[in-house]
Amino acid sequence: MLAIFLKTLPFFALIAVGYLAGRTRFFSEDATAYLTRFVFYFALSAMLFGFAANLDVAAIFNWPFVLAYLMGTAAIWLIVAGVAAVRGTSLEEAVFEAHTGVIGNVGFLGIPMLSLLLGPQAVGLVLLVLAVDLIVFSSILTMAITGLRAGRVSPQTFGILAVGLARNPMIVSVVLGILWGATGLALPGPINEFLTLLGAAATPCALFAIGASLAGRSAERIEVAAWLSLSKLVLHPLAVAAACWALGIGGYAAGVMIAAAALPVAGNVFILAQHYGVAPQRVSSAILLSTAASVLTVTIAIALVSQGGTS
Repeated sequence: MLAIFLKTLPFFALIAVGYLAGRTRFFSEDATAYLTRFVFYFALSAMLFGFAANLDVAAIFNWPFVLAYLMGTAAIWLIVAGVAAVRGTSLEEAVFEAHTGVIGNVGFLGIPMLSLLLGPQAVGLVLLVLAVDLIVFSSILTMAITGLRAGRVSPQTFGILAVGLARNPMIVSVVLGILWGATGLALPGPINEFLTLLGAAATPCALFAIGASLAGRSAERIEVAAWLSLSKLVLHPLAVAAACWALGIGGYAAGVMIAAAALPVAGNVFILAQHYGVAPQRVSSAILLSTAASVLTVTIAIALVSQGGTS
């Protein structure tokens, strides 16, 4: 456990440095926003394209893996939505709380950290988790909110979904990388070196940006934020582990999936909450609490799955 903690500590230390920079105003909100855009559109996209272009997709893609993650995530989504409904929240708020309870920081934190701690072979599996989050559950969120406000799901809703997916650089870079990999051609030397150089900036800049963005958040609606953090950090990985057991998925693949499910709430959930005007403070508090608590919970999750045969 201590060895894993010492390996995860530099990642969270970078987040802490970003937090201090934002808290002391050394790094302004505008600077944080531009750094996040650099990571999102350039550095992380280069990293994802480089990873995907060198993957053997046929070797890592399997339906039982995807189904297990879908089952575990859907179970917690429904539980969190149900608890919100019992509390008397609106349907829109219930949908956003459910989304907050299952969508982890896979892109900015998960890919760089898990590839280092669990080995480079974890990348393809983590990309599958990221794809399910972005394509399936983000689509469910968009359809639910749009449908609730319009009173129905129309063809226009699917158009909004398609445009949103096409504009997401993480999805585009992974898809283009997979298409390149399918050709069987190696990336030209200068292009590969360019992607490596640009992609190397993704990890430190992303972690710093996470911390700086947390500096402007306050922990209001603490009870609800604590419940959503518990759902994301504890219930979600437990449900995914149960789904893996039910479908007979074990060993390394199950460990990577469970570790990815244990990640804290993703920052882009807050962006969506602001965009739709639904519970942004609640989501912001959950991001702050879950990220702080994940220093311990992610360490525990990775240590457990490592003992289970992932290392």
